[in-house]
Amino acid sequence: MILVRRCAEGKDYTEPFSKGILSRSIIRAELEPSKAYELANKIESDLVEKGISLISTEDLVKRIVELLEEENPLLAENYLNWRKIRKTDEPLIILIGGVSGVGTSSISYEISRKLGIKSMINTDMIREVMRKILSKELSPVIHESSFVAHKALRVNPPPEFDYVLAGFKDQISTVSVGVEAVMERALTEGISIIIEGVHIVPGFIRKDLMEKDNVLMFTLSLDDEEIHRNRLYSRCIDGWGHRPLQKYLDNFDSIRKIQKYFIDQSAMEGIPNINNVDRVATIDFIINSIAESYGGLNNVRKDKS
Repeated sequence: MILVRRCAEGKDYTEPFSKGILSRSIIRAELEPSKAYELANKIESDLVEKGISLISTEDLVKRIVELLEEENPLLAENYLNWRKIRKTDEPLIILIGGVSGVGTSSISYEISRKLGIKSMINTDMIREVMRKILSKELSPVIHESSFVAHKALRVNPPPEFDYVLAGFKDQISTVSVGVEAVMERALTEGISIIIEGVHIVPGFIRKDLMEKDNVLMFTLSLDDEEIHRNRLYSRCIDGWGHRPLQKYLDNFDSIRKIQKYFIDQSAMEGIPNINNVDRVATIDFIINSIAESYGGLNNVRKDKS
């Protein structure tokens, strides 16, 4: 039997070598499952051939990286980034904002899959819970879609203010309270989570939360209007629930106006804004940014989320 020596909380312990567990970790490098199992099998065969019955995690990782580099250096980089993020003792809070159609949900899903983060919530769900608590009479703005929230304003803003943005900011201010509550709960319980949606706007989350090393925010956008319009069409038609396409198209100018506000706020607050034309490039940028942020943190134990 081959044993792997690990270290947790300052203590060494051993566990049986498992090709299944090893191959699942290698898959995080974006290797095909069959190829990942093939590499795990090769590592086991090499250890048996050399008569090695005990190997440290560090030596095992070195061998994995060597084999991945032979396949593709990018695979090795992906694997090392995943390990950096997964080994920290701090829960990871990822915030991904953007208007309807720019891909916050699909990108968040891919990030959660790559990092093994099991908790993910859309801000529309947070808003829906708040709607049950705050009646339409008490807070009419949150009972409207973000791009038509201005229609529920009790008092019209001054003429020099933009009505669409005034309604949007009013709704964000309210829903951000719910977002902060979810973040605080996740931090208290040590649970990594991705929160995504139109209500993740730079400048609206409390500074004491945003200043934490393990809280990272990104915003997505689409510079090309035609691509954005087509994405809205695809999202409404191809399986993202029963979304009323015409409602989005009728309010497309308002959605684009809100996107401009996202971009301006991102620049003002120093938050990365990604033109999400290439899904793979977007995911790589976010993963690399998180890995770079987490590179300086002490590695103590794997996130238990």
